[in-house]
Amino acid sequence: MVLGSCASLQIGAALAAHLFPATGSAGATLLRLGLAAIVLLLIARPAVRAWRRDQWREVVLLGVSLAAMNGFFYAAIARIPLGIAVTIEFLGPLTLAAVLSRRGRDFLWVALAALGVLALGWTGPDAAGLDPVGVLYVLIAAIFWALYILAGTRAGAAVPGHGGLAVAMTVAALLVLPGGLSGAATAFTSPSLLLLALGTGLLASVIPYTLEMAALRRLPQAVFGILLSLEPAVAALAGWLLLSQPLSLTTAAAIAVVVLASIGSTLSAARRRPTQPLPLEASAGQHLPDDGLPIPSAR
Repeated sequence: MVLGSCASLQIGAALAAHLFPATGSAGATLLRLGLAAIVLLLIARPAVRAWRRDQWREVVLLGVSLAAMNGFFYAAIARIPLGIAVTIEFLGPLTLAAVLSRRGRDFLWVALAALGVLALGWTGPDAAGLDPVGVLYVLIAAIFWALYILAGTRAGAAVPGHGGLAVAMTVAALLVLPGGLSGAATAFTSPSLLLLALGTGLLASVIPYTLEMAALRRLPQAVFGILLSLEPAVAALAGWLLLSQPLSLTTAAAIAVVVLASIGSTLSAARRRPTQPLPLEASAGQHLPDDGLPIPSAR
């Protein structure tokens, strides 16, 4: 289920990349968030009338982080390969995990991951073709991924169940509406584009979220985190197979280093807490360990 979630998420991102020529990255972001919000609202049916002001505040903050994280990530993969983008973006949760743990060993894992990311531009074909603006966008996305983790933890504690994520996804869609409306409207002029948009919303949000929630009932947290650490490798494979993006030995080695750092961070955290499955109701949008690699849901 976890590997299926990773594959679904990255296939959804690859489908979104096929939308970019017609809708632009902002339009694709709006389609992904908007369609996912509709599906999640129908499933969760949040009782928003009973929410307190503090609950609304946490959910809105989660929506802001979702909008920025997805918007900058899609803008990045319009400029740089998918596998490289996901690899760089992993610096966000890894750094947050190290800061929360406050242990030197975890900062060493972050340093190892940073070396892997730097290696992407040192040698090989990536050195000449890596768009600096795309790299900047994905670094911003990494920051908002870390903020999303924090906001998701607070929103999950404030709003039981999955209603918080559904409303946050709606808030995110509304925030990207001004910049993405004209591009997103293009998708409704062509059945093939609309099908791609529907596939993006389902594969990049709804299906990964559903699979992760099911996996959390069955897997120890450390195992879950280790499996999710394979996401950069899955993204590189998806980019190679679905977008014809070349995968050089330099890129593969750098991705392997980041995956190793992510696994190391997860195992380091697992040694400091009991290894057991997380309760499904622990959070609506994000499960955050006390230390170690956070577990992304519905990115």
